[in-house]
Amino acid sequence: MRRPPKESAESARIIGRRALVVGALQLGLAGSLLMRMRSMQLEQAEQFRLLADENRINVHLLPPARGLIFDRNGVLLAGNEQYYRVTMTREDAGDVETVLRRLSKLVPMTEEEIQDAMKEVSERSRFVPVTIVDRLSWEDISRVTVNAPALPGITAEVGLSRFYPQGADMAHVVGYVGPVSDYDLSRTEDRDPLLQIPKFQIGKTGAENKMEQTLRGSAGTLHVEVNALGRVMRELDRQEGEPGADIQLTIDSKLQTYVEARLEGESAGAVVIDLEKGDLRAVVSAPSFDPNLFVRGISVKDWTDLNENPYRPLAAKAVQGIYPPGSTFKMMTALAAIEEGVLDPEETIYCRGYTEVSGTRFHCWKTAGHGNVNLHDSLKHSCDCYYYEVGQRIGIDKISEMAQRFGIGVRHDLPLSAVAEGLAPTKEWKRRVRGEDWRIGDTVNASIGQGDVLASPLQLAVMAARLATGRNITPRLVHTVDGVEQGADADQPIGVNENSLRRIRAAMDAVSNNNRGTAYGSRISEVSMRLAGKTGTSQVRRITAEERARGVTSNADLPWERRDHALFVSFAPVENPRFACAIVVEHGGGGSSTAAPIARDIMLQALYDGPPPLEAYPSNVRNRIEEQQKRIENRIAPGAYPTSDRA
Repeated sequence: MRRPPKESAESARIIGRRALVVGALQLGLAGSLLMRMRSMQLEQAEQFRLLADENRINVHLLPPARGLIFDRNGVLLAGNEQYYRVTMTREDAGDVETVLRRLSKLVPMTEEEIQDAMKEVSERSRFVPVTIVDRLSWEDISRVTVNAPALPGITAEVGLSRFYPQGADMAHVVGYVGPVSDYDLSRTEDRDPLLQIPKFQIGKTGAENKMEQTLRGSAGTLHVEVNALGRVMRELDRQEGEPGADIQLTIDSKLQTYVEARLEGESAGAVVIDLEKGDLRAVVSAPSFDPNLFVRGISVKDWTDLNENPYRPLAAKAVQGIYPPGSTFKMMTALAAIEEGVLDPEETIYCRGYTEVSGTRFHCWKTAGHGNVNLHDSLKHSCDCYYYEVGQRIGIDKISEMAQRFGIGVRHDLPLSAVAEGLAPTKEWKRRVRGEDWRIGDTVNASIGQGDVLASPLQLAVMAARLATGRNITPRLVHTVDGVEQGADADQPIGVNENSLRRIRAAMDAVSNNNRGTAYGSRISEVSMRLAGKTGTSQVRRITAEERARGVTSNADLPWERRDHALFVSFAPVENPRFACAIVVEHGGGGSSTAAPIARDIMLQALYDGPPPLEAYPSNVRNRIEEQQKRIENRIAPGAYPTSDRA
């Protein structure tokens, strides 16, 4: 059947339009192909000629600059320094051993280092650069660069490494960095590709470790073109990473250095807190160590010396060490009893030199006893029997509740390694941990800070700060991160009757400033700077009845490790407190004879923001103090701590 002429004409027109569209598309595609061919043959000819010569594009991660750490005054505590290193990429190297042997003729490498490098290269992905040698001189790196064609897979680079200008003085606070290890990777869920770079430095201890994410920054990338011999032909693209944030700590490095020097020869921990915002002005553990040793690779000898030292220089005693607080804990027992209404501060309790409980004698430090004493005198003379009685009245749970309110048995949230929780024991704790019932004798021991009670110097400093202010002072170590202030909220009231706190403060004032107080010999003579404190001596051994019968052996006649710990907590000035301080001297003997003089010197240094006038000391010690200041002053001289910009 024939179509009408009209339909035939319409069909022809449709076919014609479709043919035009298809033709146009074909023409456009052909034109595009021609343009691309022209571009490849003329404009990109050089690039494809290089590719034809087996050139390739490599992508490298660019480690960011680690954030700097400063003290409260802008003094550099942790910085970055440039150094030269050589890396190897296995997929470009070919025969790894041959290349390493050639390299060893150009830069110092032992046979052991060659074997270690071969092992590490074989264990890493083929495309991951592995650091072979670092901390090279300019002459070494120049030889490597000149001989690059004979060293496929080898790249000479400039890197950044950490350094600590304050050395040992800040080691336990700032910490140190070291190469990332398999152990580090096994303990983290962090998938940052930077961690896969061999010998990439991460924080190992201290603030370096706890603020790793803040300090690390993020990686950049570098695209380079290399030829078949491994020579870099050109840099194609570079995207810099984000440097880590700079951190400013609350620590005063000048005061920190003074405290470290003042504790020379002791195994001790000391903490100074600014009472305005809870800023930690000094957190010192003595003796210390040089953190630069770990960054550069510590020797076997140095590691052995540190580990075998009986004074344990690697231990952060100020925050990690926990000790029986001894008589510095008596304020907690007293406050708990007063607040519960079972003790009138004016009530006297008779001390005859011992208290008998369930057939056991608990002795006072003064064999003859103190006679009738009230709260004020019990703290001034540090009478033990007074607190044996008070502790039995109030019970351990109430004592521990008060202790925790003042910061003992509480882990303070600080970016430091192994911050200890301490222990304010309860009946439930003993049943849960030891499977035993609490006994009245346990309470008697705990009432004077012995037995199961444990506290760190940090916790004791927080206790002193809260006693001084009546506020819930929270210790703060980080002042700013990239200029933004951190955690400076006002502290809330501690929730203890102010009249009770005034009585405790007055008694602590008498400890240091009454001529019968246990710390009178370590007083501050300048009235406006008067110090309030409390001595403490905690036993580390049991004194038998036989020893008491023949006379207790003095600390001086005992081996160092069997001597009592010496403690002192304080705040000053009495009328308007600015600082609180706590110190523990391991096996130092008596708190009044060993710890109190050190604490007094530290407090004066903080109050005067430098060496105090000799008139601030009692006249009978001024000659000794003058000599002491001369020994220390070179370590804290003005201008000794230059600041530094980011490397």
